[in-house]
Amino acid sequence: MYSIDKITTLICAERYGNKDASIGWLLTDSRSLRFPEATLFFAIKTERNDGRKYIEDLYRSGVRNFVVEKLPDSHVEKYPEANFLLVTSTLKALQRLAKRHRDEFNIPVVGITGSNGKTVVKEWLYQLLMPTRVVTRSPRSYNSQIGVPLSVWLLDERTEIGVFEAGISMPGEMPSLGEIIRPTIGVITNIGQAHQENFATKDEKCREKLSLFRDAEVVFYNAEDETIHNNICMLNCKTVPFRPYQGDMPFIDRASKENAGACAAVAAYLGLTDEQIAEGMKRIEPVAMRLEVKQGQHGCIIINDSYNSDINSLDIALDFMQRRQDVSSSVNSLTATSKLPHTLILSDIYQSGMSAEVLYREVSNLAKERGVKKIIGIGEEISSQKDVIDINEKYFFNTTEEFLGSETLNGLHDEMILIKGARRFSFDHITERLEQKVHETILEVNLNAVVENLNYFRSFLRPETKIACMIKADGYGSGAVEVAKTLQDHHVDYLAVAVADEGVTLRKAGITGNIMIMNPETTAFKTMFDHGLEPEVYSFRLLEELISAARKEGITGYPVHIKLDTGMHRLGFNPHEDMPRLIERLKHQVALTPRSVFSHFVGADSDDFDRFSDMQFRVFDEASRLLQEAFPHKILRHIDNSAGIEHFPERQLDMCRLGLGLYGVDSRDNRILNNVCTLKTTILQMRHVPKDETVGYSRRGVLSRDSVIAAIPIGYADGLNRHLGRGRCYCLVNGKRAPYVGNICMDVAMIDVTDIDCHEGDIVEIFGDNLPVTVLSDALDTIPYEVLTGISNRVKRVYFQD
Repeated sequence: MYSIDKITTLICAERYGNKDASIGWLLTDSRSLRFPEATLFFAIKTERNDGRKYIEDLYRSGVRNFVVEKLPDSHVEKYPEANFLLVTSTLKALQRLAKRHRDEFNIPVVGITGSNGKTVVKEWLYQLLMPTRVVTRSPRSYNSQIGVPLSVWLLDERTEIGVFEAGISMPGEMPSLGEIIRPTIGVITNIGQAHQENFATKDEKCREKLSLFRDAEVVFYNAEDETIHNNICMLNCKTVPFRPYQGDMPFIDRASKENAGACAAVAAYLGLTDEQIAEGMKRIEPVAMRLEVKQGQHGCIIINDSYNSDINSLDIALDFMQRRQDVSSSVNSLTATSKLPHTLILSDIYQSGMSAEVLYREVSNLAKERGVKKIIGIGEEISSQKDVIDINEKYFFNTTEEFLGSETLNGLHDEMILIKGARRFSFDHITERLEQKVHETILEVNLNAVVENLNYFRSFLRPETKIACMIKADGYGSGAVEVAKTLQDHHVDYLAVAVADEGVTLRKAGITGNIMIMNPETTAFKTMFDHGLEPEVYSFRLLEELISAARKEGITGYPVHIKLDTGMHRLGFNPHEDMPRLIERLKHQVALTPRSVFSHFVGADSDDFDRFSDMQFRVFDEASRLLQEAFPHKILRHIDNSAGIEHFPERQLDMCRLGLGLYGVDSRDNRILNNVCTLKTTILQMRHVPKDETVGYSRRGVLSRDSVIAAIPIGYADGLNRHLGRGRCYCLVNGKRAPYVGNICMDVAMIDVTDIDCHEGDIVEIFGDNLPVTVLSDALDTIPYEVLTGISNRVKRVYFQD
């Protein structure tokens, strides 16, 4: 934490406002707000946006500290509690603050640059070092003029090694990043064509990237990159070439071997033994699957690299395809073969810095060298250069849609096909058409719908009312990590899980916001302290044990959430009898600090319980006020759940808790708001079964007519409740109802598709957009929670978000 006074001095600002503040978080994107009280917002102006227009909203959300190039109009009247730090350039102020923060750390810092592979090297090096070192690294691909200072700011007293990547697109950008990172160890991966249009030569770009390391102790460089080899002498430090890694690792393509070679060299320099490196390399995980290999239709193998389309990554992808000739093991259990001719589907390539003719002649040369026999070009530019592409069999289309409607697509068979295209060409549609249909049961999770439901309930709240989102039970079966990331991006105030292990999973996945533990276990106290997880406290026994545990750890002021029992009679302090004793105990210790006090409505989902709800609120209001009056700091009060937000908006108090409503079910009337989860499977097999025959175990599926019975690969081990069988419920096949026949088995269910036009491989909807989950819960005489949380972890989750 830095005081606002110190930051004012460090960035040479003129301060307007005199409020004390301690700053732990820097913010440049208002959507990423986490901790408003400890946040400093830099109102950065870019070509497309101006951060000043978000000041008003951020102030309403609790932010009180801003760095600006121009003071807002009437800032004293509109923002009386704010501090404004006036500077010439907010971007340079952000970078200056990060530089001064970096000065506080005398530790090894690895700086990584290059045209490709920066993020992979960073993440793999982190994976190698993580078991024995505390490493702070750049989040995702935070390698820009803004991303680098935000990354370096993450250094703290626990950090033993820093690992940061730096990317540039223009001359003159690297010196500022070098001053912020100030690497003691450098890594340069390669020099390719990316952003070449902004540099006169590759040598100029290489020298710009190497300027990152002007004060480094040692720089590791790609020995096989001629441009780097020719320019590395400009550095006045020790330089060490690295070569592709030759040991065991899960990836066999040349780029991965080169990236692993860089990681191994740096890890050895930092003290890892050969044995530690070898064992770590065997376990490295992919950073992002850019080269996905799948079985295609008509005997084809599909290599999907529809991520971007630059000349350097094309070379890497073509190399990957060629090397599949020489291996017998494979990705996704596909066996490589040298018998399949190679086909390249390629879109226009952007920002190469070359003329179109030179660029596509280089494409032609690369393709020929890698054994490509057929090329399909998609885009107006590549089509205009078809004459320079020296491949015997070649086809060109202006758009993806034109290709999808062509006979060329239908004629693909027994080929190894590399699909390589810029995102704007939507090559995922090509992949979908070429992939072989597989029998798979998946739960599709629409993260856009999660956001829409969040915003629906937020529409009932005042701007200052906080919101806590329940993601216990693995996000009600949706996948807690992905849901939490989405909610964090939309700056909810709290996430709530059941037990500490669920919270740890979120922390390890990069969730940094407030996490409440609703059912803390005494054995997990240290885990909660270590990961910044905030427990609820519902009894004096738990309170005393928590105080004792915090004292042993030397902890003071740890935030806890006080639970009151106003009528649920499940857990909680008695608001009539326990408040004086509870207040007295909390005031006479320093280990814990009450962050919030809350209770549960028993029946906010029904008007029948309104009188009981009135009583609950009166009791809670009185007891919670007593607690607040006993302490000078703000204690959040909350009792509204999803149903209460709609039914009792006047009782929203300081915060509300959003549960089932977040996942698209309105518990007030069981209607679907925005459907989040769709459970799908496919038809495995269809057979004709005569009248009076039986289907399934114990012969419980007796047929009253000649029928067509389909088997689908989902059963009670996947979460399809056995009580839905024997005609009690149905699924949808091509939009038509198909009732379950006989007993549902562990892994398979049978459905009646006699009157439905369908085929093996067709999609079956168990519940989702067209068949509400409430249909299943009503058939089971239960609630949607039970159906959603019952979906087994063996069911693959697939996430969608714009």
